[in-house]
Amino acid sequence: MKDYTIHPSLRRKMPVIDYGKGVYIYDKDGNRYLDGCGGAMTASLGHAVPEIVEAMREQASKITFAYRFQFTSEPAQKLSSMIAEMAPGSVNWSFYANSGSEATELAIKMARKYFLDKGKPSKYWIISRWTSYHGITLGALSLSGNIRRRFRYTPLLHNFPDMYPPYCYNCLFEKTYPECNCYCARQLEHVIHQMTPEYVAGFISEPLIGASGAAIYGPPEYYKIIREICDEYDVLLIADEVITGFGRTGKNFGIEHWNVEPDIICFGKGVSAGYTPLSGITVSDKIYNTIKEGSGTFAPGHTLASNPLSTAVGYRVLLYIKEHNLVEAAREKGEYLKKRFEELMEKHPMIGEVRGKGLMLGIEFVKDREKKVFFAAKEGATEAVVKGCFDNGLIIYPAKGAYNGVKGDSILITPPLVINKEEMDEMVEILDKVIGEAESKLL
Repeated sequence: MKDYTIHPSLRRKMPVIDYGKGVYIYDKDGNRYLDGCGGAMTASLGHAVPEIVEAMREQASKITFAYRFQFTSEPAQKLSSMIAEMAPGSVNWSFYANSGSEATELAIKMARKYFLDKGKPSKYWIISRWTSYHGITLGALSLSGNIRRRFRYTPLLHNFPDMYPPYCYNCLFEKTYPECNCYCARQLEHVIHQMTPEYVAGFISEPLIGASGAAIYGPPEYYKIIREICDEYDVLLIADEVITGFGRTGKNFGIEHWNVEPDIICFGKGVSAGYTPLSGITVSDKIYNTIKEGSGTFAPGHTLASNPLSTAVGYRVLLYIKEHNLVEAAREKGEYLKKRFEELMEKHPMIGEVRGKGLMLGIEFVKDREKKVFFAAKEGATEAVVKGCFDNGLIIYPAKGAYNGVKGDSILITPPLVINKEEMDEMVEILDKVIGEAESKLL
């Protein structure tokens, strides 16, 4: 059969997936892969979980689609209630879409609508950060500080203001914590003034940086400072939890590690664990009530948004997480896996840093650990490790260019939350072998 599918690489022959079971994926040639990154930080429950499959079947036998302008559904109501239970503080009200990129754009529109209904129509700028990724649609990509993903589409992108990320391992300000007084957070105030506070509506960030920075996060007081600045200038704090949400980091949401309540949470990936396209935003009572008492409408979205099939799956996924205590499990397993990675670091001089929280862990590679010298991009350090792992039956996620979009080699490890000790040890064994082989060629 001739394959007319357009794949990301038009020259590479892709293996054909057959089925998955637990943390493993099998292709049509009989090869087995340990899914060490959940595809793209998505398959948080593993594959072919009977309870989720049954929930899909049961809802599909009732109704799969109902247009949100005509009906709501019990699955959507139950999912919204579950998210409100899991989200911090007064962040209670959910609106649905189908992908993380759509969720980011919903957050932009929600922020704009909030200030229109509040009587502040001049506020529209959303500040974001470099070394970030908020999605591939043009609006979401405009917010993303990822040169490799942006450069082809730069003429089509909106020029949102930005600031540097909290990258303590290789500070872009060439400062040292704590003497720096957490300047990476305080720069937000400078950017707000540059754009004029009356025009700034929101600040968006990933609590732990995902595809662009392999689990980079800031100092302990980073988000407290960010929250204070946002409050002072009436700017909404938007947490992009598309990767970090629903247990991935050992908390319900990543932002909770710093005891800070955002105004808007973007979610995706883990909300349906890859069993169906589903994403959305959850907003605070303040935002919901302002719009309700103002225009009384918030009507963006897509045709399939909030459909009963996807929301039924999402509810069952979150119920499964709760039933099996997977948030706490992610914290405990993450501690074990991080310790194993730190043991690899003692063995392999190519590993410059191990970082992350829960089962969202990053490993950064350097040419000289003591001096923190990067590999040249053309040396392909990240590519060598990712390909070597794939060839040895382990799938991990590349995160290249964390420093300035070009410099920096790292990988992101985000296995299903159901992974066990033996499977984590298997992962470490493969990484040990592959990193050793890469060192023999690169160092």
